[in-house]
Amino acid sequence: MSLAHPAPPLASTFVRWTEQERQASLNEALSNWRPGQDLWIFGYGSLIWRPEFEFAEQRAATLDGYHRSLCLWSRINRGTPETPGLVFGLEQTGTCQGMVFKIPSQNVEQTFDAVWKREMGTGAYLPSWLTCATSQGAVTAMAFVIDRRGPAYVKQPPEDDLVEIICRAHGTYGSCFDYVTQTAVSLEAAGICDQHLANLTERLRQRRQQRDQTEQQQQ
Repeated sequence: MSLAHPAPPLASTFVRWTEQERQASLNEALSNWRPGQDLWIFGYGSLIWRPEFEFAEQRAATLDGYHRSLCLWSRINRGTPETPGLVFGLEQTGTCQGMVFKIPSQNVEQTFDAVWKREMGTGAYLPSWLTCATSQGAVTAMAFVIDRRGPAYVKQPPEDDLVEIICRAHGTYGSCFDYVTQTAVSLEAAGICDQHLANLTERLRQRRQQRDQTEQQQQ
């Protein structure tokens, strides 16, 4: 099935950041950090169910002014340069419910370096310190906001196209299907309601079931 919207950018536009670019971005993000100071990270996608770092505390959090969106072409983790998948980014407007993780001061440099390697391989995000509301008071947390000027950004496609893109893409971290559905499951388990994502996940599962039934009939 061909997609009416959107067509991913050419594979030749995919460029990974150099180590120097990544380090410069990390240094800028931590420019005001001082030893002995704990820091927070806001998770809204896979960081919720696979943070891959140690944390001292975890809280449900709400971020106003941004929403969760499948708006970033993934050409490594959940797709390839030729057949990209889609992963979540934060886009302006709306409200996003997620999790904040408290990083102890002695682990800040190591943890943020690992997170930058994971999230900033192509510089697709704008790392931003944003105020998140929690039941125990507001915290300032690092959040990864999509850079709409970047070549990997795409306005979240219509649902029919989303289903097609997600079901066909697979990268080094696994399938795009698993990434999206696991995020939905984890949000629900945490008591976070994202109705659009829940509806999309139901369609994805129906599509997977239809595909499996077709394959069985062809055997």
